[in-house]
Amino acid sequence: MTIKKQIREMAKKAREASYKLANLSSRIKDQALLDMAEELTKAAAQLKKANAEDVKLARQKSLSAAMIDRLTLTDQVIQTMAAGLREIAALPDPVGQIVKMWKRPNGLLVGKMRIPLGVIGIIYESRPNVTADAAALCLKAGNAVILRGGSEAINSNLAIADVLQRVIQKHGLPEAAIQVIPIVSRQAIEEMLNLEEFIDLIIPRGGEDLIRFVTAHSKIPVIKHYKGVCHVFVDASADINMAQEICYNAKVQRPGVCNAMETMLVHRAIAPQFLPPMAQKFTQAGVELRGCPETKKILPAIKPADEEDWGKEYLDLILAVRIVDSLDEAIQHIIRYGSAHTEAIVTQDYAHAQRFLQEVPSSTVLVNASTRFSDGFQLGLGAEIGISTTKLHAFGPMGVEELTTTKFIVYGSGQIRQ
Repeated sequence: MTIKKQIREMAKKAREASYKLANLSSRIKDQALLDMAEELTKAAAQLKKANAEDVKLARQKSLSAAMIDRLTLTDQVIQTMAAGLREIAALPDPVGQIVKMWKRPNGLLVGKMRIPLGVIGIIYESRPNVTADAAALCLKAGNAVILRGGSEAINSNLAIADVLQRVIQKHGLPEAAIQVIPIVSRQAIEEMLNLEEFIDLIIPRGGEDLIRFVTAHSKIPVIKHYKGVCHVFVDASADINMAQEICYNAKVQRPGVCNAMETMLVHRAIAPQFLPPMAQKFTQAGVELRGCPETKKILPAIKPADEEDWGKEYLDLILAVRIVDSLDEAIQHIIRYGSAHTEAIVTQDYAHAQRFLQEVPSSTVLVNASTRFSDGFQLGLGAEIGISTTKLHAFGPMGVEELTTTKFIVYGSGQIRQ
């Protein structure tokens, strides 16, 4: 069978499965998710063995440290995957929810009901945990899913999918509810993006090049974010110890992810007290600092930042630092250079916090907390299928509810239109 025929057949089966999934009871879906969590934990050794093959090949290909970090399955990552599935099972089932209802003057009762999107295609790189997260979220929301991971994680993805599909079969659910494309050729992606009659939504997760390729070639609606240029603004009233802890965590805890801080903005009034000890902490952690001219007056040993640095997603232990004169200047910098992903302010000024929340146009905005919390699991969604910066139809981390849409339902008592 050709790649074109194989992908088309998978999509056709997913469409057929989606009709059955849309009407599954919450009890069946939740029990399947709990069993998946249990089986993933039991299969840890098998999953790590498959993953070790991927990591070995990734090192041979000299993939970046950030890419290998995302690729690696540890016991902790597997436990987190299982915990995510359990949390998704515990969430309210959005399918069938009546969002609102109103009565028209003619007596018609009009409402909006949540329904699944149908068939969702996920195209992703590196992170094999996405296989479990995406499959679980789609199942909970009553959607069929077609997963196409990167070639660098093919062994890991197939091993995880094997565990999930065994549970699907055990519960008598449609086998095509969760499918992983076993083809590493990019042609598989191209064929998938043409199947608008079977697939309702495409969600790419990975580097900017992949996401732009998917967006340019897809005939199907795409939810995406190109990159995460995330900022922390240390306001004049910030508690210096708190600001240091937040900024350190936002940059150092896991620098190779999209919600890591890439630019630190510091109010001029606090910069002389804040920057020297903060720079020392960063230097000890191996962070390379690149600063504006005003920053270099305080930290003369750091590298000068150029215009390209302000919009750069480093995904590494590199940080751009800029001193600003006001909250307004900080917000304008974020609007100009940000990617609508995640921004944080550290402040004790309530009015400034509220203005930052109101005026910063990003999908997640935090007050006195690390940007690393911009994550579906951390925000209580159980897991996330991706982070959207497109606003249509979701904005920010996407959980179960964002994998549904609404339809109108109308109760009448014999009304006819005049």
